[in-house]
Amino acid sequence: MLSISDTLTSDTPEVATPGAHAASAPAEGTVTTRMEATQTRVAEISSLLSALENAAAESGLSVKNASAQPVPTNEHENKLVQVRLGMASGLFNSLKHKHPQSASHCLRVALGCSSWAFYKKLDDESHDAVELAALMHDLGKMGVPDSILLKPGRLNAEEIATVLEHRRSGVEILASCCSSQRVLDAVKYSTASFDGTSGDLPLKGEQIPVEARMIAIIDAFDAMTTDHLYRQAMPRDRAIAELFECSGTQFDPVLVKQFVDLLSQRQDLLTEKVASRWLGELNTHSREMPWQLGQASSVPADLVPSRPATKPQAINGHSLFEQKLIDAMHDGVMFVDEQSRIQLWSKGAERLTGVSAGAAQGRIFTPDLLDMCNSDGRRVANDSCPVAQAIKSSSQIRQRLQLLGRQGTHVAIDLHAVPVHGTSGSLLGATVMLHDAQPEASLEEKCEALHAEVTKDPMTKVANRAEFDRMQALFIDAHEQACMPCSLIMVDIDHFKSINDTFGHQAGDEAIITVANLLKSMCRSGDLVARYGGEEFAVLCADCGNATAASRADQIRRKLSETPHSVLGNKRITASFGVTELQAGDNPESMLRRADRALLMAKEQGRNQVVQLGNGMEEQKKKKKKWWSLGGIRGKAVIETKLSSMVPSDIAIEKLRGFISDHKAKVLSTKENRVDMEITSETVAYQRRNGDREIRFIVEIEFSEERFEKTNGAGFGAGKQVRTHTIVKVRPKRGRSRRNADTAERARLLVQSLKAYLMAREDDGTPQDEPRRFEPTVV
Repeated sequence: MLSISDTLTSDTPEVATPGAHAASAPAEGTVTTRMEATQTRVAEISSLLSALENAAAESGLSVKNASAQPVPTNEHENKLVQVRLGMASGLFNSLKHKHPQSASHCLRVALGCSSWAFYKKLDDESHDAVELAALMHDLGKMGVPDSILLKPGRLNAEEIATVLEHRRSGVEILASCCSSQRVLDAVKYSTASFDGTSGDLPLKGEQIPVEARMIAIIDAFDAMTTDHLYRQAMPRDRAIAELFECSGTQFDPVLVKQFVDLLSQRQDLLTEKVASRWLGELNTHSREMPWQLGQASSVPADLVPSRPATKPQAINGHSLFEQKLIDAMHDGVMFVDEQSRIQLWSKGAERLTGVSAGAAQGRIFTPDLLDMCNSDGRRVANDSCPVAQAIKSSSQIRQRLQLLGRQGTHVAIDLHAVPVHGTSGSLLGATVMLHDAQPEASLEEKCEALHAEVTKDPMTKVANRAEFDRMQALFIDAHEQACMPCSLIMVDIDHFKSINDTFGHQAGDEAIITVANLLKSMCRSGDLVARYGGEEFAVLCADCGNATAASRADQIRRKLSETPHSVLGNKRITASFGVTELQAGDNPESMLRRADRALLMAKEQGRNQVVQLGNGMEEQKKKKKKWWSLGGIRGKAVIETKLSSMVPSDIAIEKLRGFISDHKAKVLSTKENRVDMEITSETVAYQRRNGDREIRFIVEIEFSEERFEKTNGAGFGAGKQVRTHTIVKVRPKRGRSRRNADTAERARLLVQSLKAYLMAREDDGTPQDEPRRFEPTVV
C-alpha cells in the first residue's frame, strides 16, 4: 500500500481523465516545430481525419458525448469502416440503418480498443482481432425489436435478457463471412462475467479471451459516459469508480486497473498511432483481413440511387441559417418524419425536457417518451398522441399539456404540431413547437438577466474578472436552490507568448478576441463567458454536468484548432481546457481552484486537450439515515465516520492531494497511512451570514486496505480484490467553537466534499457480499 508521507510530498500529478490529445510538455522550440508539422499534416488529410476525429472524440478515451444522427451517412466514416471490415462493412451499414446509435457506439469502442492495444503492445494479429470484434460486437442488435431499442426508459430483466441474447445471433451472422475464430470468440464472450456467472457462457476468469475482456470494459465505460434518454452521461471519475466496483465480478480487475492507467497516458501519441493505422490503410492493405471472399454485387449501377450533393454550409441536413435560428429559440422545436421518428431536437427542447438531442433523435415520438399528461394530470395514451394525429389528419393541432421536465416534475406546455408537405404534395412529417407555459421565468432566463448586468471587458466585450467573481457566487447559489448541476470551464490559449513575439501584440489581441467570440458563439442561453486575465477565460455553464461541459469544451477546442487566422499568416492556434462541476462542500474558491488545477494538468500533459476533475461521488437521490455521529464531550470529534471505496488506495491518496490543494488545507503531519490537516470552514461553506466567524477544523484521515476473495453464488473464486477504507475524524481546533450552532453542519459539508474527492461511500458496517454489476443499456 502506498504511503501517504511519500505520496503527498511527491510531484506525481493526480490521476485524471484527459481528452484525446494529452501529452507531456516538450521543449518550447520542439513544440513550435511540432505544431507546424502537425498543422501541415492535418491540412493534407483534413477531409478523412475529421471523421476519425469525430469518432475518437466520442470514444471512451475522450470527453465528447455521443450524438449520433439517425439519417445522414458520412462517406469518410464509411471508408474507415470498409478498410477495417472489408466485405463485412455491409453488415455494419445494416446496423447503422437499424440503430445509428449502436453503430456509432461500436466505432467508438473499436477506436478505444485500438488505442488500448497500442498501449498493451499487442501483436498485429491480436490488434486486428480486438478492433474487428469491437466494431461488430453489437451486430446482433439488428434482431432486437424496435420496442426495446427505442425504449425511452430503463430495460427490465426480460428486456435485458433479450439484449444480451443478441450477441449469440450476432456471432451467427458474423460467422457467415468471418473466418477468424478468434474474432468470433471475442464477440461471443464480450458479455461474459469474469466470475463465471454468465449463464450459458462456460468460460470464466482468464479463460475468457483477452479481447473479449477488453471490449467488455470499454463497452461499459462508453455506455456510462454517453447521454441516454433516461439519464445524462456520468462524469469520468464516477464511471471509473463504477468499473472498480464491478471489477472481479463482471470485469477483469487487472485490466480495469490497466485501463485506468491508460487514461493518464500520453493520449496524443496513442491517437496519432490509431490515426496512422486507420487512415494509412485507406489505400494500402498491409495485412490480409479475415473476411471470406464473396461474389461481386450483381445489382446494376443504374439501380443504385445516387446521393444528392451536400449543400454548402449544411449541418445535419439543415442550413447554417436554419440551425442558428432554431438553436436561438427559447421554445422547444422538433421535427418528426411521417412515421413519427424524431429527426431534429433543438436546444430549447433540451432545456425544457432535460433530454439531449443525441438521446432523442432516431426514436419514435410517443406521449410515453416525455410522460405526457393532459391539463387534468391524466396520462395521454400513445394512440391519442397529438403529433401522430396531426400527421394522420394533415391538420394543425394545438393543446395545453404537461410533460416531465428536467427537475423530475411535470411542467405545463403548449404543444403546436404542424404537418409538413413536400413540393409534390407528399407528407414529410410534422414540425412540433413546445412552448413553456409556466408562469415563472426559467433558471436560464434568470441567469441571462444577471448576465446582462455584468460589466464587460473593454476589448473582448465579455464579462471581466471582477464581475465573474461576483456572478460565480450568485450562479452557484441559484443552482443550489434549484437543485441543478452547474460546471466551470477554464480556457487558456497555448503558446500565447510566441504569438506576441512572432506576430506582434495586435495579432495577439486579435487572437484573444477570436477566442472570446468563439466561446460566446458556442455557449447556450444562461451561460456566462468572462475574460479571467490575459489570455485566460472562464465559462460558467448553467444546468450542465461535468461530462456535458467537457463535451462542449472539446467541441470548442476542435473548432478553434481547425480555424485559420489571417493575422497569424493563416496559421491555427490551440487552447487548453480545465473542467469541473459543482459538488458537495464546494464554494466558489474551491470550485475555481479545481478547474484551474485541471487546466494546469492539461498544460503539463501537452496542451490542446480537455481535462476534467471532480464529481466522482454518486449522487444521493434520497435522504439516508444519519451516517455520522456527533461528539458530545469536549475534545472529541464532531464527526467520525468510515468511508469505503473499491478504488485502489494509491488513486484515493492522489485524489486526497487534490482535496488539500483545492481547499487550501494545511498538512500538519503524515505518519504511514495517516494524515492530519487543518482546514477553515470558509473553504466548504460559502453561504455565510454577516457576523459569522470562521471555524478551523482539525481533520484526521487514516487509510487502510482490506484484501478479500470475491466469489460468486456457485462458489467459484474471482480473484483477490482490494477495498480501501478511510476513517475520517473532524473536530474544531478550539473547543469553544463547539458551541456554534452550525459547527456540525459545516463539518458535515466538509466530509461530503471529501467523499466526492475520494469517490467513496459511507461504510455503515453492512456486509457487502452482493457484488455490484453494471446494468446493460441500449446505447
